[in-house]
Order: sequence, then C-alpha cells, then structure tokens
Amino acid sequence: MSAAPSTTSQVKRISPMLAAADMEETLEFYTAVLGFTVTLKSPEYSIVDRDGATIHFMKAADESVMNAVRGHTEIYIEVDDIQAMYEHAKTCRVPGRLTELQVRDYGMTEFHIDDPNECLVFVGQVTR
Repeated sequence: MSAAPSTTSQVKRISPMLAAADMEETLEFYTAVLGFTVTLKSPEYSIVDRDGATIHFMKAADESVMNAVRGHTEIYIEVDDIQAMYEHAKTCRVPGRLTELQVRDYGMTEFHIDDPNECLVFVGQVTR
C-alpha cells in the first residue's frame, strides 16, 4: 500500500448519506429523538444538522434499495452528554432496538438505537 499523496486540502466534515424509505418518518426520528434540525427538506433529498454535524437522506428508489441496506448500515454520533441524550431517547419509545448505556473496552460509553430505516445509530461519549 502506498502512502497517501501530500495535499494542503483540509477535510472539513464527513457527512453520511443514508437511504430513507419514508422521508417524513426519518426526519421525525432524527429531530424528535436525536435533536437534529432539518436544514433542507424535499421528498427526494433532505439534510439534518446538529452542532455542525450533518446527515443527508436520499429517498430510496424502490424497496430493493431498502432491502439491501436495512440492517447493514451504521453511523456513529459522538456527543458530550450521553446520559441526557439516552434519557431523552428512552422517553421517545421508538420501535426497534434501544440498548442500555454500556461502557466499552475501547474507551467509549454508548447506546445503540435503530432509526426507522433500520440503520443502527451508535451514540457515544468518551468514558470519563
């Protein structure tokens, strides 16, 4: 494997782009449960933002796309107050998986929650 080329470009942000079966349901989850704000909304493409971190959603072309990604897509959101976010997520009673808070051996405290498209969302904070 060769070394990466040297450049002066700085990476400013990396934003996941996720398939959505139902755009309204997806946006509702990310705003109500995880506290994001919708910054762009259309039936085919939407963006949510929280503290400068963005997630982009594309309307799935058909059910075959969702069949391919359901249960096979994951994102990680690092936060600075995991307890507050976890307590809020518990009150939302979302369908699907919501794990207990766990201290991981790799130095993170986290919980996992499924979004409406069965994308597994890891929410973590550096363990103090």
